[in-house]
Amino acid sequence: MALNIVIMAAGKGTRMKSAVPKVLHRLAGRSLLQHVLQAVSGLSAQRIVVVTGHGAEAVEAAVAAPNLAFVRQMPQLGTGHAVQQAVPALEGDGITLILSGDVPLIEAATLRTLVERSGGDKFALLTIELPDASGYGRIVRDGDAVRAIVEHKDATDEQRRIREINVGVMAVPTAKLKQWLAQLGNDNAQGEYYLTDIVALAVADGVPVLAVHPRSVNETLGVNSPLQLADLERRYQRAQAEALMDAGVRLADPARFDLRGELVCGSDVEIDVNNVFEGRVELGDAARIGANCVIRNAVIGARALILPFTHIDGEVLGVTIGAGSAVGPFARLRPGATLGEDVHIGNFVEVKNSTLAKGAKANHLAYLGDATVGERVNYGAGSITANYDGANKHRTVIGNDVHVGSNCVLVAPMSVGDGATIGAGSTLGKNAPAGQLTVARARQVSLTGWTRPIKTKK
Repeated sequence: MALNIVIMAAGKGTRMKSAVPKVLHRLAGRSLLQHVLQAVSGLSAQRIVVVTGHGAEAVEAAVAAPNLAFVRQMPQLGTGHAVQQAVPALEGDGITLILSGDVPLIEAATLRTLVERSGGDKFALLTIELPDASGYGRIVRDGDAVRAIVEHKDATDEQRRIREINVGVMAVPTAKLKQWLAQLGNDNAQGEYYLTDIVALAVADGVPVLAVHPRSVNETLGVNSPLQLADLERRYQRAQAEALMDAGVRLADPARFDLRGELVCGSDVEIDVNNVFEGRVELGDAARIGANCVIRNAVIGARALILPFTHIDGEVLGVTIGAGSAVGPFARLRPGATLGEDVHIGNFVEVKNSTLAKGAKANHLAYLGDATVGERVNYGAGSITANYDGANKHRTVIGNDVHVGSNCVLVAPMSVGDGATIGAGSTLGKNAPAGQLTVARARQVSLTGWTRPIKTKK
């Protein structure tokens, strides 16, 4: 049976007070619309139709998915009018699932239940009871049977006392949907074509209307203002935090935790406060993350320690940190940084596109870019690899058991042999041989009779 999905994403979002289309505002690092597309991605739909309007070009450029099509609603004359624009794109006589692009926390399991309850011959409607239903369309019943949805502005005082509300998500027989959309009128307080009016049309046609309830109220909440967006962000993060803690992760404070991607944790992982995880991050057994770190696209090994205020951003290349390594505080690992076991990267050290073998150390104020560093290397404070000649990047190769003194410059391309020692303050533009001390600095001179200049008075 063919499944069509229609996502309404045409609204301006006036209360957001933003030039950004409402559905492109971000929650947990992804746009509201991307969250909805993720929720429907596992439903095997033949066609996903996104109805755009305000900021249509920006919305259409920002998202992509298999079998995705766009139609435009110009002007915006209500939810029924929005779905009318999608009718030519709907395939077959199966089921059409309709939902909103600004309700980001809807779950795939709930949508699957809606589709199953519809079965192609029934109308399945997502509803929930709220303590305060002000502003929402009310579910009007005759016993257990749903008879209609009445919008708040059109409801009587008695109907406004109803607490069961329409969430705006429904699964409908496609052929019937097309018939009912063609019958919609706009004789209401807003002068709009309400999608909710098709419930009464279904009842009149003898099509059963079934109410389905979500697992959590979070699934039903939309975004119309920055305040609502912030509230949903916290609800989402709390849910992620609770899932991690249920799996055994120790979070110092689940209220101060942000996951903006995927976090995979081993056993006995500890995460301190105010950390942000983006992209895909893996934490090995007994890994510990100090406070105030930002970690994106990284694999962190067992027993590794990430000290506070460390910034790790793997971008596309990723970052890998070996078991037992320690990074930070105030360190920065950039794309392509690969640390072996028991590597130490200290405060204000930056590593980019470089590998450090087992036991290597760069403890203070250093830069390693486009470098291959051997085992047990001690890389001194203030030392850098000068990897860029103004046009191209070049590589530095440092052998095992090398000691690089403080404030050295290794001008790539060059290599340092096993067991070599580089004297502090050296600038090397040639290879340094294994097992020897290499020093490249000007001779120290002290001048007698020299006096410091004195500022002249004007």
